[in-house]
Amino acid sequence: MPDWDSILEDDGPAVWRSARRLLGNDADADECFQEAFLGALEFSRRSSVIHWRALLTRLATARAIDRLRKRTRQGNREAPADWEQLRQSGPLPPEQAETAELSERLRIALTELPAQQAEIFCLACLDQWSHQEIAGRLGISVDSVGVGVHRARQKLQQLLAASNEVRQ
Repeated sequence: MPDWDSILEDDGPAVWRSARRLLGNDADADECFQEAFLGALEFSRRSSVIHWRALLTRLATARAIDRLRKRTRQGNREAPADWEQLRQSGPLPPEQAETAELSERLRIALTELPAQQAEIFCLACLDQWSHQEIAGRLGISVDSVGVGVHRARQKLQQLLAASNEVRQ
């Protein structure tokens, strides 16, 4: 039986940050976090888990990308307010708006990538996993990871450039 308290304490913050970074708000990150732990519980009943953080991060990333796709299909409705960010001092409002807009465009662009390519990009570029770690967790070769990252970056650059042209 897994020691859930220990797993939550050791790996929970990293898993939540992965979901938060992708989704851009606490409410959606909280839901993905819970879904990832439920998925890990179900997985652990069928098979032994060697690396909990890897499993949880992968599940949270997949759930976050699914949520982004759903958001995109539903249209551009406003995301819930992030009240914690409003209380903190930091960048000026124009800088915050520019960063938020770029982040949202990246999130939308991620939904256009094939699922495995999006997952590889998120794990490598956002969560800073090594190519070897990703290959081991996804059951693919290190070369496939490198190709996946390269193709994802190319496609994201194209999508972001196209969305930038539309905005102007």
